[in-house]
Amino acid sequence: MNDATRRPTAEIHIDRDYLLDTLLALLNTPSPSGYTDGIVHMVGMELERLGVPFELTRRGAIRAVIKGRERRPARALVAHLDTLGAIVKRPQSNGRLAVAPIGHWSGRFAEGARCTIFTDDSRHRGTILPLKASGHTFGGEIDKLPVGWDYVELRVDAHADNERDLDALGIRVGDIIAIDPTPEVGPNDYINSRHLDDKAGVATLLAAAEAVRRCGVVPPVDTYLLFTISEEVGSGASSILHGEIAEMVTIDNGTTAPGQASRETGVTVAMMDSAGPFDYHLTRKLLALCADNGIQHQRDVFRHYRSDSASAIEAGNDLRTALVCFGIDASHGYERIHRSALDDLARLEALYMLSEPTFKRDAKPLGPLSGFPVPPDWDEEETAERLGTPAPAEHEEEPSR
Repeated sequence: MNDATRRPTAEIHIDRDYLLDTLLALLNTPSPSGYTDGIVHMVGMELERLGVPFELTRRGAIRAVIKGRERRPARALVAHLDTLGAIVKRPQSNGRLAVAPIGHWSGRFAEGARCTIFTDDSRHRGTILPLKASGHTFGGEIDKLPVGWDYVELRVDAHADNERDLDALGIRVGDIIAIDPTPEVGPNDYINSRHLDDKAGVATLLAAAEAVRRCGVVPPVDTYLLFTISEEVGSGASSILHGEIAEMVTIDNGTTAPGQASRETGVTVAMMDSAGPFDYHLTRKLLALCADNGIQHQRDVFRHYRSDSASAIEAGNDLRTALVCFGIDASHGYERIHRSALDDLARLEALYMLSEPTFKRDAKPLGPLSGFPVPPDWDEEETAERLGTPAPAEHEEEPSR
């Protein structure tokens, strides 16, 4: 099927403590879409500590590289730094704030959230509450209030009885609101927190890079580690790629819900999301790496889901893409994952970094038909017969299988 389904020769050991500590540090660094500068600095500092060179786009997406024995065909792994959040829609006459979501998430999960409002030169704490929050005041009406962003408001932890008071605090329309993650690691390795999408993915990518650097093996080709800053609002990896990258694996969450095959343990390999099927050959290479290296895994198809892979393809990049996931319960809500899934996913990422390119011919953006991959049931003579043409002569380069 491809050039690279064999098991890499290096033994990979993921530092579980490093992975968890990194995840908690990421979770406690606010980074809603549009307010990601702080986490860009944090991840940049960690890459410097690991000795992985990197550069930034104008807006702060990170492109790091672990140099390989050859420059092409380069590969990439991508995770996003930005999270869901909210923004000040308008100050209200009651001294509270109307808010609008950043990213797609339900107002039902905003109710009761503690948060931070970042103004032009200060910050304030607060709570997002339903418009009718007190049972002592509204009685049974609190259970009849509709769900949605029009039915919540932000109570600022400061003296604010009207719009003038809010203005005196420096709070303006468009101020970014970061939702507290409130992480909790249980004794049975369940992790509950907001923003596990996709800070858990970022943590696995850093842990995989740390493992590869520690083992001392040079990857076969240049491997780019991409950290995007606008996945939750749709643009993601659209502006950080270049022509040398022939294949890209996105790291994100897999939804554990009725009708889905994703689980909170093992690696979930996505076969398709709302943007269409992922690359046939790259996806099956990842499945083979799991099977050959004893990594628990399952396949899944997502309907209401898109990732950095979609934004990369839609931006016109010609590259193979795949999506590997940690299983997450209640995505974009009160999220939960299991620590073992992160360990397995980080190991798969490291093995992928050290594996051979899926197809060496992908080093060239354009090439002849000769050497182009074929499906498993391909019969060249039968195809020639259907076309009514002579059987093709033996190629100089056999198709990669």
